[in-house]
Amino acid sequence: MIIHVATDHAGLELKDNIKMYLSEKGFDIVDHGAYEYDALDDYPDFIFPCAKAVANDSESRGIILGGSGQGEAMAANRIKGARAAVYYGSEREIARLSREHNNANILSLGARFISEDEMFDIIDMWLVEPFAGDRHTRRIEKLDQL
Repeated sequence: MIIHVATDHAGLELKDNIKMYLSEKGFDIVDHGAYEYDALDDYPDFIFPCAKAVANDSESRGIILGGSGQGEAMAANRIKGARAAVYYGSEREIARLSREHNNANILSLGARFISEDEMFDIIDMWLVEPFAGDRHTRRIEKLDQL
């Protein structure tokens, strides 16, 4: 599976650690940036290409990071076919249900709110959680009708 990753300055170090972690597990990684620290960078510049790549390849997934992950998810969700869910700690059930019920293909992580260990745990769970299908398929199809 191809995993597309992207972040702004807030998640740069974690993105690089995630790339290494997932590469060691055998995933193919495509990095959409940021590639260097710039406190004035703008997350849409990195998130849009990542979300477009995921939306164009139904077999791939995306992991995006930001301070809270909220703005990054908002940017990703503007791309038709991208379904980004935010996780920044608390109930891991939220991330699991994003896959099971919503077929989320992008996980947006709040780098300032979760530890690296928790991040790896959530990523591992999220990548293997299947989509339930049935009634949820109908709902997801409606998202792309606009």
